[in-house]
Amino acid sequence: MKFLNLTILFFYLTSFAQNNTKYSTIFEKGNGNQSANYQETIAYYTVLSHDFSTIKMDKMGLTDSGEPLYMITFNPDKKFNFETIQKNKAILLINNGIHAGEPDGIDATMQLFRDLALGSIKIPQNTVIVTIPIYNIGGALNRNSTSRVNQEGPEEYGFRGNARNYDLNRDMIKSDTRNTKSFVSIYHKINPDIFIDNHVSNGADYQYKLTYIMTQHNKLGTVLGDYMNSEMMPYIVKDLEKKQIPTTPYVNAFEETPDNGFVQFSDTPRYTTGYTSLFNTIGFVVETHMLKKYADRVKATYEYMLSTIAFTDLNYKKIKELRLKNEEQFQPKKSYPIEWKIDSSKATTFLFSGFEASFKKSEVTTGQRLFYDRTKPYQKNVPYIKEYKSVKEVKIPNAYIIPKGYWNVIDLLKNNNCKYSQLKNDTIITIESSIIADYKTSSQAYEGHYPHRNTKITTTIEKIAFAKGDYIFPTEQKAVKYLLETLEPEAVDSFFNWNFFDTILQQKEGYSEYVFEYLAAQLIQENPNLKIALEEKIKNEPAFAKNSESQLDWVYKHSKYYEKAHLQYPVYRIIQ
Repeated sequence: MKFLNLTILFFYLTSFAQNNTKYSTIFEKGNGNQSANYQETIAYYTVLSHDFSTIKMDKMGLTDSGEPLYMITFNPDKKFNFETIQKNKAILLINNGIHAGEPDGIDATMQLFRDLALGSIKIPQNTVIVTIPIYNIGGALNRNSTSRVNQEGPEEYGFRGNARNYDLNRDMIKSDTRNTKSFVSIYHKINPDIFIDNHVSNGADYQYKLTYIMTQHNKLGTVLGDYMNSEMMPYIVKDLEKKQIPTTPYVNAFEETPDNGFVQFSDTPRYTTGYTSLFNTIGFVVETHMLKKYADRVKATYEYMLSTIAFTDLNYKKIKELRLKNEEQFQPKKSYPIEWKIDSSKATTFLFSGFEASFKKSEVTTGQRLFYDRTKPYQKNVPYIKEYKSVKEVKIPNAYIIPKGYWNVIDLLKNNNCKYSQLKNDTIITIESSIIADYKTSSQAYEGHYPHRNTKITTTIEKIAFAKGDYIFPTEQKAVKYLLETLEPEAVDSFFNWNFFDTILQQKEGYSEYVFEYLAAQLIQENPNLKIALEEKIKNEPAFAKNSESQLDWVYKHSKYYEKAHLQYPVYRIIQ
């Protein structure tokens, strides 16, 4: 009998060891400095989804690489209908490898899903976990050991740019890539309550293995932002401290080193957490430190995800309730901030663990070089500013009208679940019309564009004839913040600033000066007010007075012959 029990125990232990080996990740099988490649990652999740009914693997839309984006879901209830899940549970979405040279999250999340499936960690009962295992597939396939020159491991990794060399963490609004369009489909399919984007940080040297960015709480909205800032983030930080993983907010330093303090990163809508905040999702960016060992970074990323799951599972009802309340803040006729600045009047202090920094003579150049002395660690209070204030606002209109010819913009709005209707007949509507009064344009290419900035508009109330089929997007909908951030031309990541409307910046018709001179003279004679205005401008502006071509052009632009489309912003606001 004793022999039989020992035999059973032997076979049990052998089976357990085989199971453990079967589900070991590439990272775990290696020397602590190796990361799974794309093929190995997808193969691993294929095994998990085959062996465990709690895990489902879905092939979603295409990416620029030609490969599909995968979505992996863990639900202990073994149900995967997200319309049902959204009613009963919180949903956490984890994104990995948006910068494929930063693979910590790729390896950590494989372990997380394995441990959830095996039940070797506490199983969340009120939270469904979803991951995009590798988002930048093209970058992951472009594997190398040199492009992250400052990074301490792993031995091989992917590249920052995707298959078309786009930085996917700048593409959420302009959506130039298939990756982004597929991400948007996944996001709106599952409607996550919480979002984590796993990264590795470049920059200063300091003692922390892990830094974090929470989506800027002022911009998120007071209801949800205050909760994230005062309850959720402190819980995660304290929970990590219990695991002996001290953390710091992302080190966005005032100066070259963090000794004099830092500010919270402003995640505008071009970034993933800026984008997800438009739909009232609490977002975090995990930024492990590039100069720490890879095994330590993977462990820290794993634990951050666990701490987030723990809080979400305890507070899932409140989180879902606050998301709905947060939406209620953004109603027609209320003010909406479209430009934010750091509020330096609300600076606090942060007990920061760094290394003393100084400068010494470079061994390469003729100048001085920055040097962090790891033999001289310190802890000291440094200034920290995480509050932003609104410096420009707009009144939320009742709706936007967009002529059907602007199908490229309309398609993006549709892809982002913006509700709309179309005019059934040609109709004259009273609207607020905008003219682009001023803007500056980048002189260098940035992510496939030459973006505008410092955009200024002038507005008038007019009656305009719209055509059957033109689109009306009401603002009383879940996507109201997305509409405002993309359609208000002065917003930092508006479609205008991303060059979607550059055709209106160019005149299509003109005049021959020697011919128009006759008509201009007639216009001046027939319109005394026009003549007086011209003379005043010549009198008060010396440069204008010396430029006859500018004077003639001024008369043209103040006549009925000047084309109405030039600088006319083709998105109109219904405010009544």
